[in-house]
Amino acid sequence: MPTIEMESRSTDKRIDDLNARMSEGFQRAHREIDSLDKRMAEGFKRVHREIDGLDRRMTEGFQRVDGDIRELRGDITSIDSRFDAMHRTMMRGFFAIGGITVTLFLALAGLQGL
Repeated sequence: MPTIEMESRSTDKRIDDLNARMSEGFQRAHREIDSLDKRMAEGFKRVHREIDGLDRRMTEGFQRVDGDIRELRGDITSIDSRFDAMHRTMMRGFFAIGGITVTLFLALAGLQGL
């Protein structure tokens, strides 16, 4: 028949075994967490490098677009001044033709009155 002392040793041994298995499990979990931590740090570094590259490319692209916009503004100003010159020429022509037409109508009206 088992004695209390035997049961106590058996319980102590089971507790020691359980403690050893728990300790081993925690050590394994710590190693896995450390490995995961290293992989995540490397991943974040890679993502930061990619974001820096993207930022650089976007900055270059925006500078190119800014240059294109400045060039377009210059073209618009040139077109605007040419349109104004054309408009002035058309108005001069309208007044010249209008003046000649009015003069001819007056002349014809004067000739009919004779």
